[in-house]
Amino acid sequence: MMSLRGGRFFRAGFTTVSLLLSVVAVRAQGESAVVYRCPNNLYTSAISAKEAREQGCRTLDGAPITVIAAPKKTSSAAASGSAVSPPSTRPDTRVDPSEQRARDSDARRILEAELQREQQRLTEMQAEYNKGEPERRGDERNYQKYLDRTSDLKTGIARKESDIAALKRELAKLP
Repeated sequence: MMSLRGGRFFRAGFTTVSLLLSVVAVRAQGESAVVYRCPNNLYTSAISAKEAREQGCRTLDGAPITVIAAPKKTSSAAASGSAVSPPSTRPDTRVDPSEQRARDSDARRILEAELQREQQRLTEMQAEYNKGEPERRGDERNYQKYLDRTSDLKTGIARKESDIAALKRELAKLP
């Protein structure tokens, strides 16, 4: 027999109970709201009938909704009157300081290399942009194509500048 208190089953039960309680709350607010049960046990009333059909949802009108209360949390120490706490189930996640320094230096090296590549690409894009007047190409006989490329270069430069700023922020966070 499987225990409902253990791990996956308890979380799934808690999630189901929470969803069902929200369905009951929606029903209590107004009987005109239609509640749908979609795949993966998703309960919602925020979609239209057409969207529900497309997603493969079914209505819950007339379907009985059962709400099961979660079991009360009791600890074996409290029940036995013992002051000893149960051992921690979390694994020790500490990392050796020398290993952490090595990881930090690797991260710094990677970020600096990426920053250098981004700055090089930004320089190339700015040279091509030519202060808002890039040279026209042979395939840009239509002036709108030229304007589109100029606009794309301008947004690309802005994106590269924000990427560089983000990389610099990340580098500043490292020790």
